[in-house]
Amino acid sequence: MHKIWLIIQREYLTRVRKKSFIIMTLLTPLLLAAFMVIPAWLVTISDSAETVMVLDETGLFADKLEDKKDLKYVPLAGSLDQAKTVYQETDYTALLYIPKAFDINKPDGVIIYSKKNTSLQTQVRLENALEKEIENQRFVASGMDRSTLEKMKANISLTAVSISDEGEKDNNAVVTSIAGVAGAVIIYFFIFLYGVQIMRGVIEEKTNRIIEVMISSVKPFQLMMGKIVGIAAVGLTQFLLWIVLSLVVVGGVQSVFGVKPPPTPLEQMASGRNAELGEDVDTDEATQAQEESEAAKMVSEGMTAFSNLPIGLILVCFLFYFLGGYLLYGSLFGAIGAAVDNETDTQQFMFPITIPLIISFIMSYTLVLKNPDGPVAFWMSIIPLTSPIVMMVRVPFGVPAWELLLSMALLVLGFIFTTWIAARIYRVGILMYGKKINYKELSKWLFYRV
Repeated sequence: MHKIWLIIQREYLTRVRKKSFIIMTLLTPLLLAAFMVIPAWLVTISDSAETVMVLDETGLFADKLEDKKDLKYVPLAGSLDQAKTVYQETDYTALLYIPKAFDINKPDGVIIYSKKNTSLQTQVRLENALEKEIENQRFVASGMDRSTLEKMKANISLTAVSISDEGEKDNNAVVTSIAGVAGAVIIYFFIFLYGVQIMRGVIEEKTNRIIEVMISSVKPFQLMMGKIVGIAAVGLTQFLLWIVLSLVVVGGVQSVFGVKPPPTPLEQMASGRNAELGEDVDTDEATQAQEESEAAKMVSEGMTAFSNLPIGLILVCFLFYFLGGYLLYGSLFGAIGAAVDNETDTQQFMFPITIPLIISFIMSYTLVLKNPDGPVAFWMSIIPLTSPIVMMVRVPFGVPAWELLLSMALLVLGFIFTTWIAARIYRVGILMYGKKINYKELSKWLFYRV
């Protein structure tokens, strides 16, 4: 253990002292802040009011197109040629022409004239405004009252409650899904990012023949375990620093520049619901206040649902599957590095190892979220190669204790088994040079006596 600890120290200190580690640790939070500030700044400099001139020969839309906060209408009279001449002398956005032959039952023939190509946003907003007024005209023609029809529309918001021996608790499918997917995504990228570092580190030491000196003092298994644990410590250090620095930098950016954080999924749902009800958000103060009230209500419900989640269990499972998944795959990445002489030769061995990770990541977003208690979710959360990601998605939804314990036990056994395989390959391959390795050769290494 003393030798393994020395190797862990060496791997850790060597990497955290590198300029690349320091730069990436400091640069990532700054990039996150830039992603917040730059889009908000671009919106402010590009957000200008548009003015559209309207030549309505039918009179159906006279005083019907209401000015909005960033879109104003200027009515014109006379012929189309005169309107074009007047428009060209201004810096207005466009000229909207509604011909005399226009029929609300067959709304064709409307033309937008502009000095440049009409933007998609302008065209869509004008189409929406005309469509809304045409619908009003049709309601009037049919003798129906639009306001009565709007009152007949129903808006139902279901309250989800989970029942257990501990009592009843509010839950929210969006909050539960986010809690599970967030942990799964972190584990997925951590395994890939730092697992590849293990492989590259082994290849580098093998190529530079440093390994020949080290192997005279320690056993191959001690060297492999020290490297895996040391790089894991580097990853955890960088991950924690990213969290702390990101909170500090993002908080400072929000206070200095007054940048609002991006809308949460709950706020996006509230905004989408208002849009489905036909409300023109962002243009009417009353509607905007209603939207903010709806979003605030959903955020409050989401926070309540989040507090009702088993936070302690989720954190414990995250740490376990975080480390278990990394150790399982890290040993395999280390074995690949020991078996080859350069990164080019790693592709044939990387593909079979990464397939379970990719499949579990894709299935988490498709089948597992739709049916977290289904047979696919169950088996993928039990198999060690896929359980670190899939089980993290299932835990916030509630997993029976026996399934969770079985999954953890199998993950530990899977780590022991893959470590044994990796150690058998590592002890032979670490001193093997200049030979192209295939799967048949690797299978022989498992039974070599060294």
